[in-house]
Amino acid sequence: MQMKWFRWFFILLTAVSLVYIAMPVFAEEKKIPDGAVATVNGVAITQDDFDKEMARVSSQFARGGRSLTESQLPDIKNRVLKTLINRELLYQESQNKGIKVEDAEVNQQVDVMKKRFPNEDEFKTALLEMKISEAELKSQIRKGMAIQQFVDKDLVQDVKVSETEVKDFYKKNPDMFKQAEQVKASHILIKVDTQADKSAKDQANKKIKEIQKKLEDNADFAVLAKEYSEGPSSANGGDLGYFERGRMVKPFEDAAFKLKPGEVSGMVETPFGYHLIKVVDKKPESVVSFEEAKGRIAQYLGQKIKEKVLERNLEDMRKKAVIKTF
Repeated sequence: MQMKWFRWFFILLTAVSLVYIAMPVFAEEKKIPDGAVATVNGVAITQDDFDKEMARVSSQFARGGRSLTESQLPDIKNRVLKTLINRELLYQESQNKGIKVEDAEVNQQVDVMKKRFPNEDEFKTALLEMKISEAELKSQIRKGMAIQQFVDKDLVQDVKVSETEVKDFYKKNPDMFKQAEQVKASHILIKVDTQADKSAKDQANKKIKEIQKKLEDNADFAVLAKEYSEGPSSANGGDLGYFERGRMVKPFEDAAFKLKPGEVSGMVETPFGYHLIKVVDKKPESVVSFEEAKGRIAQYLGQKIKEKVLERNLEDMRKKAVIKTF
C-alpha cells in the first residue's frame, strides 16, 4: 500500500477551508444569533459557515472523482462542525497572544492562488463554486495564517524526529513503501445525471462525439479540456495527476488502466457523466528506497506528533471554553 503522506493540518493549500468569522473571547455568552449551529465563547459559527465548509469537502471528493454518499454524510457533518469549533478556539487563542497578520502577507497568498488559474475569470468561477467572495477568502486566509503562527510558535515548536526513528519506521513498515501501479491521466467531462431523461443524455452524447471528432482532427486534448470539460480539472487542461487503483470510480479506473500512454478512450460513463480519458504516463509497481523516503518519513512522523500535541491542547481549550451546539 502506498504511504499516505500527510500535510500539516493548517497549511493554506485550500484556503477556503479556514475559519470564516471570529471575534475575541467574551466573558459571558452573548445572545445566540439566528442560524447559528454552534457558539464558542459567545462567537457564533453560522449555518453559512457550515455550508461553505461542507461545499469545500464535497469539492474535494469531486476532484477525486467521487461523491459523498448518504451513509457518509452524518459522520462528515460531525467532523466539519468539530473542525469549525477547533479552528475558532485556535483563532481566539491566536488573538489572545496578540498575533497579527499584515495585509501584504494576505495579498501575497491570494496572488499565489490566482496563479494556479489560467486567468482571473477562472479564479472567480472557482470562488463562485465554493460560494465565497474574494473578501471572504482574504478574511479566511488572514485568520488561517494567524492560527498557523500560533500553532507553530506556541504549540509544536519543539517537535523533532531523530534519524533512528526514521530508519526504524522504514524497517518496520515495508508494505507502506510499496508503490502501486499508477497512471497519469487527463479527462474531459460532460456532466449528465444517471437519472437524466433520454433527451439530456442524447445532448451530452452529442457533445462528446463532437469533441471526439476534434481529437481525430489532431486537436490538443488539454486545449479541448479547458474549453469543453465541465469538471474541476478543466482549468488544468483536464489533468488529474497520478493515481492508483481505488482512487477513482470503477468505470473510470478500469478504462484508464487499460490505456497505453498517449491513448484516448472512447466515451466512458460514470455517475458524474460522460468522459474522454487520455493516459499520459504509467508507473509500474515498485518499492521506494530509504534515501527517497527518509525526508517524507521524517515529515510524516513529525506531523503525527504535532497532531497529538495539537489535539491535547485543543482538549484543554475545549474544557475551558463555553461551547454550545444546536
